[in-house]
Amino acid sequence: MNYITDRMKGKVVAITGASSGIGEATALMLAAHGVKVVLGARRADRLEDLKGRIIAAGGDAVYITTDVRRREDVDQLVQLACKHYGQLDVMINNAGISHLSRIDELQVEDWEDMIDVNLKGVLYGIAAGLAVFKKQGFGHIINIISTSGIRIVPLQGVYAGTKNAVRTIAEALRQESKGKYRVTGISPGFVQTELIDSVKDPSIRAAYKEQSAKIAISPDDIAAGVIYAMSQPDHVDVGEIVIRPTVQD
Repeated sequence: MNYITDRMKGKVVAITGASSGIGEATALMLAAHGVKVVLGARRADRLEDLKGRIIAAGGDAVYITTDVRRREDVDQLVQLACKHYGQLDVMINNAGISHLSRIDELQVEDWEDMIDVNLKGVLYGIAAGLAVFKKQGFGHIINIISTSGIRIVPLQGVYAGTKNAVRTIAEALRQESKGKYRVTGISPGFVQTELIDSVKDPSIRAAYKEQSAKIAISPDDIAAGVIYAMSQPDHVDVGEIVIRPTVQD
Protein backbone atom coordinates (compact mmCIF):
# COMPACT_ATOMS: atom_id res chain seq x y z
CA MET A 1 0.00 0.00 0.00
CA ASN A 2 1.53 3.34 -1.02
CA TYR A 3 1.46 6.61 0.90
CA ILE A 4 -1.37 8.01 -1.26
CA THR A 5 -3.64 5.11 -0.40
CA ASP A 6 -2.55 5.37 3.24
CA ARG A 7 -3.76 8.99 3.34
CA MET A 8 -6.98 8.41 1.45
CA LYS A 9 -8.25 5.00 2.53
CA GLY A 10 -11.60 5.24 4.33
CA LYS A 11 -12.41 8.79 3.27
CA VAL A 12 -15.94 9.47 2.08
CA VAL A 13 -16.36 11.43 -1.15
CA ALA A 14 -19.54 12.60 -2.92
CA ILE A 15 -19.31 13.23 -6.67
CA THR A 16 -21.84 14.94 -8.93
CA GLY A 17 -21.93 14.10 -12.62
CA ALA A 18 -20.51 10.69 -11.71
CA SER A 19 -22.12 8.63 -14.48
CA SER A 20 -19.56 9.35 -17.20
CA GLY A 21 -16.38 11.17 -18.17
CA ILE A 22 -14.34 12.84 -15.45
CA GLY A 23 -16.82 11.94 -12.71
CA GLU A 24 -16.79 8.25 -13.60
CA ALA A 25 -13.00 8.13 -13.92
CA THR A 26 -12.58 9.92 -10.60
CA ALA A 27 -14.94 7.54 -8.82
CA LEU A 28 -13.09 4.49 -10.12
CA MET A 29 -9.68 5.88 -9.22
CA LEU A 30 -10.78 6.98 -5.76
CA ALA A 31 -12.35 3.59 -5.04
CA ALA A 32 -9.10 1.89 -6.07
CA HIS A 33 -7.39 3.88 -3.29
CA GLY A 34 -9.87 2.71 -0.68
CA VAL A 35 -12.15 5.75 -0.78
CA LYS A 36 -15.88 5.26 -0.17
CA VAL A 37 -17.62 6.96 -3.07
CA VAL A 38 -21.13 8.39 -3.12
CA LEU A 39 -22.25 8.73 -6.72
CA GLY A 40 -24.72 11.29 -8.02
CA ALA A 41 -25.97 11.87 -11.58
CA ARG A 42 -29.20 11.86 -13.57
CA ARG A 43 -28.74 8.49 -15.29
CA ALA A 44 -29.56 5.80 -12.74
CA ASP A 45 -28.70 2.92 -15.08
CA ARG A 46 -25.15 4.18 -15.49
CA LEU A 47 -24.79 4.78 -11.76
CA GLU A 48 -25.93 1.22 -11.07
CA ASP A 49 -23.39 -0.11 -13.56
CA LEU A 50 -20.59 2.04 -12.08
CA LYS A 51 -21.44 0.96 -8.55
CA GLY A 52 -21.34 -2.67 -9.68
CA ARG A 53 -17.90 -2.27 -11.25
CA ILE A 54 -16.52 -0.57 -8.14
CA ILE A 55 -17.85 -3.27 -5.82
CA ALA A 56 -16.65 -6.06 -8.13
CA ALA A 57 -13.15 -4.58 -7.91
CA GLY A 58 -13.29 -4.61 -4.12
CA GLY A 59 -14.38 -1.01 -3.60
CA ASP A 60 -17.26 0.58 -1.73
CA ALA A 61 -19.93 2.73 -3.40
CA VAL A 62 -23.53 3.88 -3.14
CA TYR A 63 -25.52 6.11 -5.45
CA ILE A 64 -28.61 8.27 -5.73
CA THR A 65 -30.15 9.88 -8.79
CA THR A 66 -29.11 13.54 -8.66
CA ASP A 67 -30.01 16.54 -10.80
CA VAL A 68 -27.79 19.39 -9.60
CA ARG A 69 -30.37 21.91 -10.80
CA ARG A 70 -32.48 20.77 -7.84
CA ARG A 71 -31.05 21.80 -4.48
CA GLU A 72 -32.93 19.03 -2.70
CA ASP A 73 -31.26 16.42 -4.93
CA VAL A 74 -27.79 17.65 -3.99
CA ASP A 75 -28.76 17.76 -0.33
CA GLN A 76 -29.94 14.15 -0.57
CA LEU A 77 -26.62 13.11 -2.12
CA VAL A 78 -24.74 14.49 0.87
CA GLN A 79 -27.28 13.07 3.29
CA LEU A 80 -26.75 9.64 1.74
CA ALA A 81 -23.03 9.93 2.45
CA CYS A 82 -23.68 10.77 6.10
CA LYS A 83 -26.37 8.14 6.62
CA HIS A 84 -24.46 5.33 4.93
CA TYR A 85 -20.90 6.15 5.96
CA GLY A 86 -21.30 8.53 8.90
CA GLN A 87 -19.44 11.51 7.45
CA LEU A 88 -18.39 13.39 4.33
CA ASP A 89 -14.73 14.23 3.76
CA VAL A 90 -14.82 15.65 0.23
CA MET A 91 -17.49 17.16 -2.01
CA ILE A 92 -16.58 17.05 -5.71
CA ASN A 93 -18.70 19.39 -7.84
CA ASN A 94 -18.12 17.87 -11.25
CA ALA A 95 -21.46 18.06 -13.14
CA GLY A 96 -21.39 20.53 -16.01
CA ILE A 97 -22.76 21.32 -19.45
CA SER A 98 -21.53 23.37 -22.38
CA HIS A 99 -23.67 25.27 -24.90
CA LEU A 100 -21.45 27.18 -27.31
CA SER A 101 -22.73 30.09 -29.39
CA ARG A 102 -22.08 33.74 -30.20
CA ILE A 103 -23.51 36.02 -27.54
CA ASP A 104 -25.42 38.04 -30.13
CA GLU A 105 -27.31 34.90 -31.14
CA LEU A 106 -29.17 35.40 -27.84
CA GLN A 107 -29.48 31.75 -26.88
CA VAL A 108 -30.91 32.83 -23.53
CA GLU A 109 -32.36 29.44 -22.60
CA ASP A 110 -28.91 27.90 -23.10
CA TRP A 111 -27.41 30.61 -20.88
CA GLU A 112 -29.94 29.82 -18.17
CA ASP A 113 -29.22 26.10 -18.49
CA MET A 114 -25.48 26.63 -17.98
CA ILE A 115 -26.08 28.96 -15.07
CA ASP A 116 -28.38 26.40 -13.46
CA VAL A 117 -25.93 23.50 -13.80
CA ASN A 118 -22.44 25.03 -13.87
CA LEU A 119 -23.00 27.77 -11.30
CA LYS A 120 -26.10 27.15 -9.20
CA GLY A 121 -25.43 23.41 -9.18
CA VAL A 122 -21.95 24.04 -7.78
CA LEU A 123 -23.33 26.47 -5.21
CA TYR A 124 -25.83 23.82 -4.11
CA GLY A 125 -22.95 21.37 -3.77
CA ILE A 126 -20.90 23.84 -1.74
CA ALA A 127 -23.89 24.57 0.51
CA ALA A 128 -24.68 20.89 1.05
CA GLY A 129 -21.05 20.07 1.79
CA LEU A 130 -20.48 23.00 4.13
CA ALA A 131 -23.58 22.14 6.16
CA VAL A 132 -21.79 18.91 7.09
CA PHE A 133 -18.28 20.35 7.27
CA LYS A 134 -19.33 23.01 9.77
CA LYS A 135 -20.51 20.27 12.15
CA GLN A 136 -17.45 18.09 11.59
CA GLY A 137 -14.92 20.91 11.71
CA PHE A 138 -13.21 19.76 8.50
CA GLY A 139 -13.89 19.10 4.83
CA HIS A 140 -12.65 19.58 1.29
CA ILE A 141 -14.48 21.16 -1.66
CA ILE A 142 -13.18 20.24 -5.13
CA ASN A 143 -14.69 22.05 -8.10
CA ILE A 144 -14.08 20.82 -11.66
CA ILE A 145 -13.88 24.09 -13.58
CA SER A 146 -12.37 24.58 -17.09
CA THR A 147 -9.52 26.22 -18.95
CA SER A 148 -12.31 28.08 -20.78
CA GLY A 149 -12.44 30.34 -17.76
CA ILE A 150 -8.72 31.09 -18.10
CA ARG A 151 -8.37 31.72 -21.84
CA ILE A 152 -11.46 33.54 -23.12
CA VAL A 153 -12.38 32.80 -26.75
CA PRO A 154 -15.42 33.37 -28.98
CA LEU A 155 -18.45 31.06 -28.63
CA GLN A 156 -17.60 30.31 -24.99
CA GLY A 157 -18.51 33.63 -23.36
CA VAL A 158 -21.34 32.53 -21.10
CA TYR A 159 -19.86 29.08 -20.49
CA ALA A 160 -16.57 30.67 -19.44
CA GLY A 161 -18.50 33.16 -17.34
CA THR A 162 -20.10 30.39 -15.30
CA LYS A 163 -16.71 28.77 -14.78
CA ASN A 164 -15.03 32.02 -13.73
CA ALA A 165 -17.88 32.67 -11.30
CA VAL A 166 -17.12 29.32 -9.63
CA ARG A 167 -13.41 30.20 -9.47
CA THR A 168 -14.21 33.53 -7.79
CA ILE A 169 -16.65 32.04 -5.28
CA ALA A 170 -14.25 29.23 -4.36
CA GLU A 171 -11.39 31.65 -3.71
CA ALA A 172 -13.62 33.72 -1.44
CA LEU A 173 -14.60 30.55 0.45
CA ARG A 174 -10.95 29.55 0.81
CA GLN A 175 -10.07 32.91 2.35
CA GLU A 176 -13.13 32.99 4.59
CA SER A 177 -12.48 29.51 5.95
CA LYS A 178 -9.01 30.51 7.24
CA GLY A 179 -7.72 26.97 6.87
CA LYS A 180 -10.75 25.21 8.34
CA TYR A 181 -11.77 23.79 4.96
CA ARG A 182 -9.67 22.97 1.93
CA VAL A 183 -10.83 24.32 -1.44
CA THR A 184 -9.46 23.13 -4.78
CA GLY A 185 -10.28 24.14 -8.35
CA ILE A 186 -9.25 21.82 -11.19
CA SER A 187 -9.44 23.25 -14.70
CA PRO A 188 -9.32 20.65 -17.48
CA GLY A 189 -8.51 21.50 -21.06
CA PHE A 190 -9.60 19.23 -23.92
CA VAL A 191 -10.71 15.93 -22.39
CA GLN A 192 -12.35 12.91 -24.00
CA THR A 193 -15.84 13.27 -22.50
CA GLU A 194 -19.46 13.58 -23.57
CA LEU A 195 -19.50 17.30 -22.78
CA ILE A 196 -19.09 18.15 -26.47
CA ASP A 197 -22.29 16.25 -27.25
CA SER A 198 -24.32 18.97 -25.50
CA VAL A 199 -23.22 21.54 -28.10
CA LYS A 200 -26.30 22.11 -30.25
CA ASP A 201 -24.84 23.66 -33.40
CA PRO A 202 -23.79 20.71 -35.64
CA SER A 203 -20.90 22.59 -37.27
CA ILE A 204 -19.48 23.80 -33.96
CA ARG A 205 -19.92 20.34 -32.42
CA ALA A 206 -18.16 18.68 -35.37
CA ALA A 207 -15.26 21.14 -35.22
CA TYR A 208 -14.74 20.61 -31.49
CA LYS A 209 -15.01 16.83 -31.87
CA GLU A 210 -12.38 16.90 -34.62
CA GLN A 211 -10.01 18.94 -32.46
CA SER A 212 -10.74 16.79 -29.42
CA ALA A 213 -10.00 13.60 -31.35
CA LYS A 214 -6.57 14.98 -32.23
CA ILE A 215 -5.40 16.34 -28.88
CA ALA A 216 -7.79 15.42 -26.02
CA ILE A 217 -6.42 13.75 -22.92
CA SER A 218 -8.11 11.04 -20.86
CA PRO A 219 -10.54 11.65 -17.99
CA ASP A 220 -8.07 9.59 -15.95
CA ASP A 221 -5.59 12.46 -16.27
CA ILE A 222 -8.05 14.76 -14.51
CA ALA A 223 -8.89 12.11 -11.91
CA ALA A 224 -5.17 11.94 -11.10
CA GLY A 225 -5.31 15.64 -10.29
CA VAL A 226 -8.14 15.00 -7.84
CA ILE A 227 -6.07 12.26 -6.20
CA TYR A 228 -3.10 14.61 -5.90
CA ALA A 229 -5.15 17.35 -4.24
CA MET A 230 -6.90 14.96 -1.87
CA SER A 231 -3.78 13.07 -0.84
CA GLN A 232 -1.88 16.08 0.49
CA PRO A 233 -1.46 16.47 4.26
CA ASP A 234 -4.27 18.30 6.04
CA HIS A 235 -2.15 21.44 6.37
CA VAL A 236 -1.64 21.68 2.58
CA ASP A 237 -4.34 23.25 0.40
CA VAL A 238 -3.92 22.75 -3.35
CA GLY A 239 -5.81 25.79 -4.59
CA GLU A 240 -5.69 25.59 -8.38
CA ILE A 241 -4.65 22.91 -10.86
CA VAL A 242 -4.69 23.34 -14.65
CA ILE A 243 -4.53 20.07 -16.61
CA ARG A 244 -4.54 20.23 -20.41
CA PRO A 245 -2.90 18.57 -23.41
CA THR A 246 0.66 19.74 -23.91
CA VAL A 247 -0.24 20.90 -27.43
CA GLN A 248 -3.34 22.89 -26.45
CA ASP A 249 -3.13 26.66 -27.00
